[in-house]
Amino acid sequence: MSPNGSDRSSRRPMRRKLLQVLTVGVVLATASGCTYEDFPRLGMPTPVTEEAPRILSLWQGSWAAALATGVLVWGLIIWSVIFHRRSRTKVEVPPQTRYNMPIEALYTVVPLIIVSVLFYFTARDESKLLSLSEKPAHTVNVVGYQWSWGFNYIENLDGDATTGAEVPKELDAVPDKFQKQFPEGAEGVYDAGIPGTRNPQTGNPGPTLWLPKGEKVRFILTSRDVIHSFWVVPFLMKQDVIPGHTNSFEVTPNREGTFMGKCAELCGVDHSRMLFNVKVVSPERYQQHLKELAEKGQTGFIPSGIEQTDPARNAEKNKL
Repeated sequence: MSPNGSDRSSRRPMRRKLLQVLTVGVVLATASGCTYEDFPRLGMPTPVTEEAPRILSLWQGSWAAALATGVLVWGLIIWSVIFHRRSRTKVEVPPQTRYNMPIEALYTVVPLIIVSVLFYFTARDESKLLSLSEKPAHTVNVVGYQWSWGFNYIENLDGDATTGAEVPKELDAVPDKFQKQFPEGAEGVYDAGIPGTRNPQTGNPGPTLWLPKGEKVRFILTSRDVIHSFWVVPFLMKQDVIPGHTNSFEVTPNREGTFMGKCAELCGVDHSRMLFNVKVVSPERYQQHLKELAEKGQTGFIPSGIEQTDPARNAEKNKL
């Protein structure tokens, strides 16, 4: 046997060991049964709703998959650099591989599998996050406009189911499917901000949206002018606020405090001033705040959106 053949045969056990180590590393990185709390948040803020950990887990899983893929690719690159480097004693050209069908099939099928798995988990979580309950505890119409935010609290403040039987014209932009689920006798109160509004407790810019801890809240998102995006940072979720099209989602806050929100869609010259705050309090304090708004004369609702024809307003047929 030639010296060169002997060198190649001696390298084979080392190659097998390296591939085995890489395989074990990938399995350990992807097959562990850890929860989102066992991994770093990777730049994400601490979740403050019951739904947010699902988003954080998807974010962490994507990073884990990317890291495992990176480790495998980096390992193969380093292996080829080390074991196929040219030296003074090895000057021959390595064997050239062409038209290797198993290898070509491998680097075609494996990326398809990776993308399919990521697509499955993304679609599964998106479907869960956007599902709506039949009867949320609270409904808030979030109104975006240049350059601030308004909040219509659709609540039965006086406890009389006979009042507020008709939906006011200010909420005409809200589709019928949501109007049918408004609380009976909902008169409602509102709060509307301007760019100069500030939270009285923290001094943070923007109006303040109050939410009750531990109770499900449905957000109905409408716009009066251009496309905005409703983003409460520690909710780990944002959704577009589109004129002529109503978006919605639900959350259950599980941590009291005041959190920052902003518009995440470039909506014009003063986009950066479209800030707001979210204050999560106890259910009792939440009801007290609604009464305080009523005492200030902020009863009823602000206009929720642009005028629409009935077919356009009820175009979305997704099930609740």
